[in-house]
Amino acid sequence: MDNEGRAVLCWVQAQDTADNFLMAYAVSPDGGKTFNKTRFIPTTAGVYPHDENLSKILFRKNGDIIAMFAVSNPNPENDYAGLVKYTQSFDGGKTWTAAKQIAEDITGSIDERYFDMTLLPNGEVAAIWLDSRKEMPAEGSSLYYASTQGRAGFKNEKIIDRQLCQCCRTKLFVDEAGNLHAVYRAILNGTVRDMMHLVSGDNGKSFSKPERISADNWAIDGCPHTGPAMTATGTGLHFVWYTMGGGSGVYYCRKPNNQGFSQRETVSNLPSARHPQLCTIKNGELVIVWDEQAQQAGNLNNRIGLQIRDNNGQITQNTHLSPDSISATHPVIIKVAESAVLVAYTNKSAKDSQVWYKHINL
Repeated sequence: MDNEGRAVLCWVQAQDTADNFLMAYAVSPDGGKTFNKTRFIPTTAGVYPHDENLSKILFRKNGDIIAMFAVSNPNPENDYAGLVKYTQSFDGGKTWTAAKQIAEDITGSIDERYFDMTLLPNGEVAAIWLDSRKEMPAEGSSLYYASTQGRAGFKNEKIIDRQLCQCCRTKLFVDEAGNLHAVYRAILNGTVRDMMHLVSGDNGKSFSKPERISADNWAIDGCPHTGPAMTATGTGLHFVWYTMGGGSGVYYCRKPNNQGFSQRETVSNLPSARHPQLCTIKNGELVIVWDEQAQQAGNLNNRIGLQIRDNNGQITQNTHLSPDSISATHPVIIKVAESAVLVAYTNKSAKDSQVWYKHINL
């Protein structure tokens, strides 16, 4: 959403047939039903399209804009390394600053990815990302945190956890009380890759000890490429994620106020179900989206699932948003009205990939 409460859709778009891309965005004048003219961000040259490592755009309360994106950074240590960069606009998107690497230690940080950012209660912007810098040779990435200082960009980077799964999306979320939450997939005991949660009550100055969301005990020597998501209601915190520990698919749990995490519940038990996202609408209802393989013989397409739960986590509706005739993946969702959401996803074909969106009244 922009600083005027309008829905904003951003994506990465090819500029030619030589794999040159730019970030693009469009603003909706009517709550996500239609979008105005596409605007390109010229200082994002080098950005590459990545379903899990999505580019992001954020509008500050004063109208300043930050666009964050990933670029490749092959080096002698890792041919597939990348960097997280950002660019700012102080005039409503007319002009943009030169892109900067998010890490201040630009010589020491040679691999950054799977980032997120959010607006803090104090008006600054917080960001997290996975970073190759670490204090021990153990497998995994470090989780770094930084926040903006006015228009000077991101400063005072620090490690807030260690040994994270290297290729799963991270998530930042600020609740109505102003607490800053981070969720991510960690590597526990060398082989287990489960979801973790930590929280800050002082705009990121300090963070709680990480807690495991669910003891899935998924032992895997590899990366699932699917991270967690969370939201909050008056009854507590709510989480969704993918695992193959003790069962396969997308799961949900909640953390009622001043209590521990509940036992996980199934959102979709299809082994192909991945990439969940969720948001909160009227009366604290939860809207969850994810992708999974269409359940038709010989059909390898993916479809977008949607589930609604009440503010206590009880299921009230299950449906699918996309037809089985297309291959739809990696949905994202935001609330655009008290009883309406906007869902965007990638429609993949042999020819190209397109961003589709759907405005849904609930």
